[in-house]
Amino acid sequence: MAGASIISNMFLVAFILLNVQHAFVSCALTSTLLSKIAEVNEEGPYLGLIIPNSFELNPLLQNPGYTPSDTIIDFSGRRFRFGAIGDKPVILVMTGLSVINAAITTQLLLSFFNVEGVVHYGIAGNANPSLHIGDVAIPRHWAHLALWSWQRYGQGHEDTLPLENNGDYTREVGYLKFKDFTSNLSIGSSFDNQLNNIWYQPEEIFPIDGTPEQRQHALWVPIDSNYYRIAQKLKDLKLENCLNATTCLKTTPKVELVDRGTSASIYLDNAAYRTFIYNKFHVSPVDMESASVALISLQQRVPFIAIRALSDLAGGGSEESNEADTFSSLAATNSVTVVIEFVKLLSEESKWKATQ
Repeated sequence: MAGASIISNMFLVAFILLNVQHAFVSCALTSTLLSKIAEVNEEGPYLGLIIPNSFELNPLLQNPGYTPSDTIIDFSGRRFRFGAIGDKPVILVMTGLSVINAAITTQLLLSFFNVEGVVHYGIAGNANPSLHIGDVAIPRHWAHLALWSWQRYGQGHEDTLPLENNGDYTREVGYLKFKDFTSNLSIGSSFDNQLNNIWYQPEEIFPIDGTPEQRQHALWVPIDSNYYRIAQKLKDLKLENCLNATTCLKTTPKVELVDRGTSASIYLDNAAYRTFIYNKFHVSPVDMESASVALISLQQRVPFIAIRALSDLAGGGSEESNEADTFSSLAATNSVTVVIEFVKLLSEESKWKATQ
């Protein structure tokens, strides 16, 4: 994104926020703050690192591969930290839990700062039985799977959904039938479920290069193809498999490039739903933020990748301890290890291209 465009967009969003939030001095973008943002943008472009929570942020702040600068910018409840990984300038920002926080934070980052790409990382639950706790999954596609049309009781897959004919909803993605998950029934007995069916829906998006107020739809958002190619070089990266001298994983964690990941503002710890979405959509990591970052990056036309370390098998069932509390710190450390190496490889490639 060109510097002039960044500054133009920055002042436009600033004008809106100043009028909406004028009663809240701590949120307002003062002329001093706007000048500071313009000044740091002259040092860009930056790679934006978007992190869900503090226990995922802190391992990066403490990693010797990250060099912090003295610049920190706070506004709209977010803290934007400036630094470098190797010789690559980066901005770090924590989102907080959920798809809403992730979307707001990503939009702020891309609207106000000179960002050339986005790297999102953290921990995740796992829906893929072939992967293990501690593995780091890099999906090629992300989707938000909690936008539904909830069908009324008595209707089925042949019935048109409300507003389907207007193009608002679709039956093309598929559905979950609650009746299929009924248990403790005697053989031959009849049963039903009044919760009926939920139909999965794509998101409406409004890309910056599209026509305002004319929607497009997106479900499986691809990561940047160049980022994916670079990520393929991480497969042999050594990862941690022990929390301490007495608590280790039975398998050696590894970097896995997978097909799909999914997000929703739901903490998934249910084996039946985990199995359903794996069988239907072939997803591996399940989290609460990545799809939001993917969708905002798609709309802003900014390259994006998400890197998620697996902390548990969602809903249990593995022979390993399944408590996320036990292995979340190890997973967070492994995600940071992969991010550091990815950024270094990206930086090396950028320098090589600059000499050609």
